[in-house]
Amino acid sequence: MTNQYYEFFCPVKVIAGKAALEHIPYELTGLGAKRPMIVTDKGVRAAGLLDPVIAACEESGLEIISIYDDVPPDSSTGVVKDIAGIYRREKCDSLIAVGGGSAIDTAKAVNILVSEGGDNIAEYSGAGIIKHPLKPFLVVPTTAGTGSEVTSVAVITDTAKSVKLPFTSSFLLPNAAVIDPRMTLTLPPHITAATAMDAMTHATEAFTCMAKNPLSDAYATAAIKKISGSLLKVMDNPKDSDGRLELAQASTMAGIAFSNSMVGLVHALGHATGAICHLPHGLCMSLYLPYVLEYNLESIRQPLGELLLYLEGPEVYSATPSSRRAEASISALRKLRDELHKRCKLPRTLKETGSVEEHQLDTIAELAMDDGSMMFNPKEVTLDDARAVLKKAWA
Repeated sequence: MTNQYYEFFCPVKVIAGKAALEHIPYELTGLGAKRPMIVTDKGVRAAGLLDPVIAACEESGLEIISIYDDVPPDSSTGVVKDIAGIYRREKCDSLIAVGGGSAIDTAKAVNILVSEGGDNIAEYSGAGIIKHPLKPFLVVPTTAGTGSEVTSVAVITDTAKSVKLPFTSSFLLPNAAVIDPRMTLTLPPHITAATAMDAMTHATEAFTCMAKNPLSDAYATAAIKKISGSLLKVMDNPKDSDGRLELAQASTMAGIAFSNSMVGLVHALGHATGAICHLPHGLCMSLYLPYVLEYNLESIRQPLGELLLYLEGPEVYSATPSSRRAEASISALRKLRDELHKRCKLPRTLKETGSVEEHQLDTIAELAMDDGSMMFNPKEVTLDDARAVLKKAWA
């Protein structure tokens, strides 16, 4: 499974820890920016998460020129166009995204328009279209899950055509990711659980997929260890600042891992389920993870067995015969999901979501077959295979 050739690229500066936000003005000034615009959503603003960001900037005499707080959960081309218009009108010169995956993806797309020109973001969709560095751009994640702060991808919905437009370019990567535990302290339990399991899936798929490499492996295993060690602690004590920082760092590390290896069948099924049943991405990841690992088992026995060390710790790992470690890793993930279900009803099966009908499984399977992630799954997947995994995940 080792690759003779691989590439690893992550030029994002990570600024992490208990006073990370206070470094934002220094970063922006260093990039020559004086008139930043914040892109965020209503929930983030209502939770008071903008206050420390604004305070940090004002204390350094850096004025926030404009705040756009109306990013929807599924961002659209219209929203991107509107924000770019405000950015130009207010003569802003840089962007700060504060939020989850949607706010970050929106800001990435806005950065394309304000840097490259034009009003129609669809013209830049695809890979390799953008040829120049974009405007100074900082990301402050408020969920510990998506890893968008270190990925070169954005997805925006074209509402007129009702398709999701993908954007891929290393120029979409922000100049810095600011990881501050204050940003995730107020995250509700079900979102804490779903986003942490999103990161867990990123790391697990990165470590077991076809494009794994020694550098992505190091980030993936470290992320899994942090999530295993901190997720239930944080569920039981949501104000645990150290635990929150561990989860936030794990999310960033898992993002670096999967964007430098790849993901597989969990993501293919998850993308399809999200599109058809409108379920949150992290929830889909958590739901499908063990079923896909079981399907892939004989192709990933070695790496999956290695993950037992990071999931359960050295005592359990050394007490488990090497021939049983892969199965034990799956059991550990199932046990973690059961604990999360007890605490916040995070669904473990499609039936438990209450949003999926059994007759939709075939449609999900067909859509998943067209997903780019399928190519990197360690085991070949036919339409019947995908259907079989979905049937197992049903109940």
